[in-house]
Amino acid sequence: MRSAYIMSSNQNTRPGFSLVELLVVIAIIGILAALLLPALSQAKHRAQQIYCVNNLRQIGVGLQTFLANNHGYPVKWATTNESIPGYRAWVGQLARDGFGASQVETNYFLRGVWVCPSATWLHPPGPRLSYGYNDDEFTGDLLRRRSPTNQFGLQGHPVKDAPYSYTPIAEAEVVVPSEMMAFGDYIDISFMRARNLADLAQFGNMRTRHQGKANVMFCDGHVESPTLKFLFEDTSDAALVHWSRDHKPHRNKP
Repeated sequence: MRSAYIMSSNQNTRPGFSLVELLVVIAIIGILAALLLPALSQAKHRAQQIYCVNNLRQIGVGLQTFLANNHGYPVKWATTNESIPGYRAWVGQLARDGFGASQVETNYFLRGVWVCPSATWLHPPGPRLSYGYNDDEFTGDLLRRRSPTNQFGLQGHPVKDAPYSYTPIAEAEVVVPSEMMAFGDYIDISFMRARNLADLAQFGNMRTRHQGKANVMFCDGHVESPTLKFLFEDTSDAALVHWSRDHKPHRNKP
């Protein structure tokens, strides 16, 4: 009986992992995790970029509808006698005449197609509009306004002696719609040219949002993802014509 009990006990006993074996397994898991995490992070960034591109494509469809209805582009700011509250900015005009929103909810521009999932902000903190208009009113340092004769963006024609009043840029004034940018990843005041990339860090994650690129939508509705350097620092004719409705390279003159 005793010998049978000892034999049965020995048969049911299973050797466990030694400390060395456990450490080896943990090390292997750590190595695998270190290899997988960058791939997962890249996949997440890629998915967010695709989401952002799709947003701009939908905004591009809205812009084409706006052009069909108005034969001109949204102005940066509508006049103060705008009859419907919330539509003064270009984004509100596009929501109404591009997407057919007769009324909008509070902070509508912080939801849906208006939001890039990758965008974060430092100054000022909190949620902000993800996309900006091709506004050529200011020079790159944001301290000097351009004269009306040196403005070639889509913000509208400034009305003389009427600050912040504009008349629309006619559809026909954009010489090559497929070559002129209309909207893109937002920086600070507007989507503007001639910026020192080192300055972008003060506003948020623009430099890293799409791995050194920015998503931009052109006047014909198609979307591209040029590098930030080409977009904001390149002063070649090929780069500058993308900012100008007359399809000519205009340097950063006030």
